Amino acid sequence: MKRREFIAGFAGSAATWPLAVRAQQTDKVYRIGYLGQFAAQHENEVFREAISDLGYVEGKNLHIEFRFMEGDESRLPDLAEELVRLNVNVIVTLASGVFAARRATTTIPIVMAVGPDPVALGLAVSLAHPGRNITGSTFFVSELMAKRLELLKEVVPSMTRAGVILVRREDNANKSFIELMRSNAKALGVELLPIEVRGPNEYGSAFSAWADQHVGGLVMADHGQFLTNAETIVALAAQHHLPSIGPLQLAASGGLMAYGVNFDDFFRRAAYFVDKILKGEKPGDIPIEQPTKFKLVLNLKTTKALGLKFPSTMLATADEVIE
Repeated sequence: MKRREFIAGFAGSAATWPLAVRAQQTDKVYRIGYLGQFAAQHENEVFREAISDLGYVEGKNLHIEFRFMEGDESRLPDLAEELVRLNVNVIVTLASGVFAARRATTTIPIVMAVGPDPVALGLAVSLAHPGRNITGSTFFVSELMAKRLELLKEVVPSMTRAGVILVRREDNANKSFIELMRSNAKALGVELLPIEVRGPNEYGSAFSAWADQHVGGLVMADHGQFLTNAETIVALAAQHHLPSIGPLQLAASGGLMAYGVNFDDFFRRAAYFVDKILKGEKPGDIPIEQPTKFKLVLNLKTTKALGLKFPSTMLATADEVIE
C-alpha cells in the first residue's frame, strides 16, 4: 500500500541526512541536556544512535545528561533547571518539556524533538525564522486529533459520543486542541467526552466513565505514557467493546486503527538540529520543520471482533492493513 503525504514542509527528509560519519575537527567535549518522558522510551536510543552517526562519541567528544520525568510532569521544571545549572550546550526535549525548558532558559539553545506549535504559543516568531532560542520539529496535534475523529466516524457512523484520552498537563495545553476537536466533532454530529489521566492506574476509571456515558469510540492522544502502555489501553477498549484510533502503536497493539507519524523520524532529525547548533548556528536562524508523511493503519482482526467493517475506499488508501 502506498504512503500518502498530507502536509508539506518537512524540509529535512531522511534522504537529505548525512550517510556517513563526519569526524569532528575539535577536542572539545560537548554536553547535551536531554529532557525526556520515560527512560525506557525507545526514541531515546534512536536519538543516541543518530547523534553517534554524525561523528559524536559519548565519553570522548560528547556527554549526554539524561533526565526523565517518568510520568510526573510536575518534575519537569526542576529537571530543566538542573540541566541549565549544568550549563549544557543544548537541551533536547519534547511535548511539555519544551515549556519547562523555555521557562528555565532563554539563552541555551532548545531543540524540540517533537514540540507544540511554537508560533501559536509565542515561543517562536515564525517557523521559517524562529528568532529565539528554540528550533526543531513541531507536530500538528490539533489537526491530527481532529483527523482521527473523522476517520473513526467513517468506520463507526452510528457514533454520537466519543471519548478522548489525554495526559493531565500542568501547562493546560490540552485545551487548545480539544477546542479544535469540538468544532470538528460538531460538524460530524459527535459529542466529545475528554478525560485527563495522570497514569495507568487511572485508565480503568476513565473507561468506566465512558461506558456510563455510552460513548461509541475512543480517540487516543500521542504521549509517551500512552505509547508505553498501548497494550493496556487496547485491552480496556476490547473489554468495553470500544473502537479506538490513535498513534501507530495503538493498531500494532490490537487497537482498531491508527493515524499518525513514525516518531523515530523526529528523534533522528533532532540530532541534525543539535549538530547544526554545536557547529555554531543559532537556533533562531534554523527553520522549524513540520512532518509531511502520515500513515493510516487498519487492524482487520479487531474490526471483526467489534463487528465492524472498514469502508472500501479506506482499505484501498490505507498504508498498512494488519490481517
